[in-house]
Amino acid sequence: MSEPDSEPELEEATQAQSRDASRDDEMPRVAVTRRQAIAFGLFVLTVIAFFYFVLPKLSGVGTTVHRIERGNGWWIAIGVALELLSFAGYVMLFRAVFVRGQGRIGWPESYEITMAGLVATRLFAAAGAGGIALTAWGLRRSGMESRLVACRMVAFTVLLYVVYAGSLLIDGIGLGTGLFPGGGSFAITFVPAIVAALLLGVAGAVAALPGDVERRLQRRATGSGRLAHWLARAVTVPALAASGVRTAIDLIRRREPGLLGAIAWWGFDISVLWAMFHAFGSVPPFTVIWMAYFVGTLGNLLPLPGGLGGVEGGMIGAFAAFGVDFDLSVLAVLSYRGISFWLPTVPGAIAYFQLRRTVARWREEQDEQPAAGARASSVGTPGAVGAR
Repeated sequence: MSEPDSEPELEEATQAQSRDASRDDEMPRVAVTRRQAIAFGLFVLTVIAFFYFVLPKLSGVGTTVHRIERGNGWWIAIGVALELLSFAGYVMLFRAVFVRGQGRIGWPESYEITMAGLVATRLFAAAGAGGIALTAWGLRRSGMESRLVACRMVAFTVLLYVVYAGSLLIDGIGLGTGLFPGGGSFAITFVPAIVAALLLGVAGAVAALPGDVERRLQRRATGSGRLAHWLARAVTVPALAASGVRTAIDLIRRREPGLLGAIAWWGFDISVLWAMFHAFGSVPPFTVIWMAYFVGTLGNLLPLPGGLGGVEGGMIGAFAAFGVDFDLSVLAVLSYRGISFWLPTVPGAIAYFQLRRTVARWREEQDEQPAAGARASSVGTPGAVGAR
C-alpha cells in the first residue's frame, strides 16, 4: 500500500543512518530523586484521602469506601470489561495509523507500545507528553524514520481528538437547544460547543496550509546566529502539523476500518462511567454523562500525574451543574476513575519491560543485517570458495 501524498518522502534516508540514529535514541526515562518520589507518593495519598474520605463527609455521604464496597458487583464487572474494550479500540487506532507498511510491528508489539504509552500517560503530568514520547521512541526503534513518526503522531492525535471535539460540539448544541434530554446552562452546554468549534476550525486551517509552507518560511529564517537557528527549527512545525492533519483526512477518506478504534476508545470509556451510575443508583441521561465526561477530562491538561484530582473534580462539578445528585456523582466518578486510571497500571508496567526486550531484539536484527550482507558478498566473490 502506497503512502499518502501528504506524508513526507523518506527515500533518501539510508539504512545505515537509521541504525546509527537508533543506537543513539535511548528509551525515555524519568529521572526521579528520592525527594520527588516521596512528594509524588504524598500527593497521590492526599488526593485519594480527600476524594474518598473528606469530600464524602462534607457532602453527608458517610464513608464512600464502604458505599463503593456495597455497589452492584455485576455492573462493576461490566465496567471493567468496557474499559478493556476501550483499550482494544486504542490498539486498533494505533495499528490503523502507524503500522501501515511496517511489517516489524505485529499485534504483540502494538500492544506493548500502546500499553506502555498509556501507563506513562497515567503516571506522569504534562497532558500525556510521557506517553507520546514513549510511543514515538518505540516506533523509531522499529526502524521508522523520525519525521514520519512525527507526521503520523499528529495524525493519530487528530483522529483521536476530533471525536472529542465533535462530541462536545454535538452534545453541547443538543443539550443547549433541548434536542437532547438533560438541560443545562449556557456555560455547561454552548460554551464547550463553541470551544470545540474553534478547535475544529483551527485543524481545518492547518490542513489548508500550502504544501510548500516550510520552504516559504525557510527563506525568512536564513541567516546566522542563535535566533536564525531557532527559526530554522521552528518553521518545520507548521508543515509537519499540516502533513499530519492531511494524513488523518486521507485515512478518513479511505474509510480505514481501524479508525473506528477512536470511537471505541472514547465510547467504551464513557460507558464505564455510565455503568458506575448503574452500580450505585439511578442513572442520569446518557447525554449528561457524555458532556460531564468530556468536560471533566479537561483536567488531564493540568500539571498533575494523569490528571489525578483535576479529572475527578471536573466531572463531579459538571454533574453538579446538570443537577445530578452530588453523592451519587461522587460514588460514580470515583469508581470510574478507580477502573480507568488504575486498571492499565500493572499491564502497562509489564508492557514497558516487554517493549525493552522487543527493542533489544530489533537492535540485534538490525546489527545482523550488515553481517549477513557481507557474508553473501564474500560467497559471490571469485576465489571466495577457495578461501573457505
